[in-house]
Amino acid sequence: MARSQTLSLELRGAVHIDQMQPQFAATCAANSDGYFPVSGEASFWFEVRPGIAINRLMDVALKSCDVTPGALITERSYGTLEVHGPDQGQVRQAGALIMQAAGVSADDQLQPHILTDEIIHRISDHHAMLINRNRSGMLVLGGDTLYTLEINPAVHVVLAANEAEKAAPVRLVGLGAEGAVGRLRLAGSDAEIEAAVGAVRRALSSVGGRANRGID
Repeated sequence: MARSQTLSLELRGAVHIDQMQPQFAATCAANSDGYFPVSGEASFWFEVRPGIAINRLMDVALKSCDVTPGALITERSYGTLEVHGPDQGQVRQAGALIMQAAGVSADDQLQPHILTDEIIHRISDHHAMLINRNRSGMLVLGGDTLYTLEINPAVHVVLAANEAEKAAPVRLVGLGAEGAVGRLRLAGSDAEIEAAVGAVRRALSSVGGRANRGID
């Protein structure tokens, strides 16, 4: 008879989204293999190693709280899950139960380590078309100002994306929240990008946790 074995888990990141913004929710839905989130719902994201442990943790949340699963992703080393719902209290409870089942607290997560944080003014038409070929969100146009962010652990990028959209009417062009790094692309006017980038930097600097030396 096989016996289950519970191993210690490494928490890489845990992110609560209080209210998903329209583009953020739509981008997540367009790239989701789970149940689609909608604007205004709350969300909880969780990244852990070893990755396959997210199956047990998702089970805990879905059996205990009124939340809907949006992501269950295992990469080479890490696993990412997401749950969401209209009731912030239920989503926060799901997050608390997931962390309890994993034997971790928010202080155990890795602080965001920014690898790339760049503003490119007035990109060319050809550059814009190259980005649009592989976009996961809105279109970027020639003459737009482009912001790119690359961050480790990847899950922290969802906080950056949602806070950017709260702060300014930018276009969310690209969002990748799993794997070794998270990536974000935003497009808009100079003023819109400056406001959004300020919100991104404030949000990421407020995340506590363990010191992060970068990609391991």
